[in-house]
Amino acid sequence: MPVTIRRFRPDDVEAMLRFARGLPEHDLLFLGRDLKHRKVIEAWQEAVEDGFIDSFVAEDGDAIVGSCALVRDPLGWSTHVGEVRLLVSPQLRGQGVGRRLLEEIFKVAEQRELKKLVARMTSDQRGAIQLFEEHGFRSEARLKDQVMDRDGAVHDLVLLSLPFSA
Repeated sequence: MPVTIRRFRPDDVEAMLRFARGLPEHDLLFLGRDLKHRKVIEAWQEAVEDGFIDSFVAEDGDAIVGSCALVRDPLGWSTHVGEVRLLVSPQLRGQGVGRRLLEEIFKVAEQRELKKLVARMTSDQRGAIQLFEEHGFRSEARLKDQVMDRDGAVHDLVLLSLPFSA
């Protein structure tokens, strides 16, 4: 596969904006913030620099086609938990890009000595749910009508978790 997996860098902001703006809006609903805004990506980059997020991109040529982040709160009560956020371009889904990104996140989770990983997604994102379940994640909660799209439609959010030990 010609896709390269590497760490998210400060000079990736423009490419990440293009990637996010090319995704179906529904793909972004599980995120707390709208990734199509420059300030959100800049804040993400700052969190990477501060050590709160480890992030990887999948790159095809000079285009980002996937992204995965491991978000931690080293100042909170759940320092042992990492939240996994995964996005893959619709054109490359089912081709192993998400799997490769997730495997990089597992390596970082091991280095960070995390004890639990969690992932959120809307309940209709069957492919993503299947990928996470294939890696041992299990459903932990379903939050009815938790997110609302721009048209006012509400969607359930599922929380998957994985007890993690290296």
